[in-house]
Amino acid sequence: MSAAHQSNQGGSNPDRPHPDKWIKVLPEGLYVEPGGFYIDPVRPVERAVVTHGHSDHARPGNRHVLATPGTLAVMRQRMGEGVGGSLQALEYGESLRIGDVAVRLVPAGHVLGSAQVVLEHAGSRVVVSGDYKRRLDRTCTPFEPVPCDVFVTEATFGLPVFRHPPDLGEVGKLLHSMALFPERSHAVGVYALGKCQRLITLLRAAGYDRPIWLHGALEPLCRLYSSLGVELGELRPATVAAKEDLKGALVLAPPAAVADRWARRLADPVVAVASGWMRVRQRARQRGVELPLVISDHADWDELCQTLEDVGAPEVWVTHGREEALVHYATSRGIRARALALIGFEDEDSEGIPEKAGEGEAS
Repeated sequence: MSAAHQSNQGGSNPDRPHPDKWIKVLPEGLYVEPGGFYIDPVRPVERAVVTHGHSDHARPGNRHVLATPGTLAVMRQRMGEGVGGSLQALEYGESLRIGDVAVRLVPAGHVLGSAQVVLEHAGSRVVVSGDYKRRLDRTCTPFEPVPCDVFVTEATFGLPVFRHPPDLGEVGKLLHSMALFPERSHAVGVYALGKCQRLITLLRAAGYDRPIWLHGALEPLCRLYSSLGVELGELRPATVAAKEDLKGALVLAPPAAVADRWARRLADPVVAVASGWMRVRQRARQRGVELPLVISDHADWDELCQTLEDVGAPEVWVTHGREEALVHYATSRGIRARALALIGFEDEDSEGIPEKAGEGEAS
C-alpha cells in the first residue's frame, strides 16, 4: 500500500461526515455546502471558485470570484466588464477559510493559472482537479499531486485508445512538412488559450526561430502571456499580411478559421490542427485536416491512471469526459469510484474542434 493510501485511511472514519454529504451536484454545478460556494459553476452564482480561464469553466456574471492571479488575468482579458462582481486572487499554496472549509489552490498544469481546488472540512480532504495534464509545459506551472480522501477528476481522454505521443515528435512532424513544402503556408488550428502559446514554446524549444504569424483572435492572449513572462519570440499579425509574405510561413489560427474563408489568404496552405482529438483519424479527415498533430492540454489515459496512483485517494469521482472507463479502471484497482455526470463541460473539452467545416470555435 502506498504512503498516500496509508495517509488517507482515516477517510473511512465513521465519525467524519462523508464528502458526499457536503459536496453536492446541483444545476449550477459542484456545490461545497459548508463554504457556500460553487466550483466552476455553469450558471451565475453568489460565490464561485474558478479552476482556469476556459469558458466552459470560467463563466461571466458571478458575484464573487476566487481564482489564481493568472486565471483572473485571463478572465479579465476574455470577459472585460462581465468577469464578475468582486475578484479575489489566491496564490498557489496559500490557504483561505471560506465558511467552514479551508481552500487551497495548487497547480493543475493545464493552462496559465490553472489550479486544482483542495478542500479541507471535518477531517477530510477533497481535491477537485479541474482540467489538467502531466506533460512539461513552459507556459504554466506543472501539475502537483496532492494526497487526499476523495479525488474529483476530469476524464476528457479517459479511454485506453488515447495515448498522446511525445510533444516534440509531433512538432517535428510539422517542421518536417515545412521543410518538404517550403513554398506552402502551414495553417495550424489551435485553441486561443493555452494551446496556441504552448505550441509556440514547443516550436521555439525545437529551434524554430522564424516569425510566427497569428490570426487576430489569438493575439490578445499571446500579448497577455508575454506580459506575464512567457517568452514567445517574434509574432506577427497574419490578418493584414500580404499573401506573398505568407508563402512558406507558419500561421496559427482558431481551428474553425483554418477550414474557413479566412485561410484563402494563405499560399496553398497545408492545413493542420493541434489537438488530442487528432488521435481519431476519421475526425481529422472529416474536417479536411492534412496534417493532424496530437498535442493535448489534457491528461491522456496513462496519465489519468498514473494520477490516481499518485494522489492515493481511496475514492474517486469522475466529473466529465469518458467517465465509465476510468470508473471501471479505478474499481479494478480497489478504489471506490463513481461518475458525477456534471453538465456544461463539453464545448472546450473538444479543444475548439468544430463538428464540421464552417462551424465556429467553441466559446
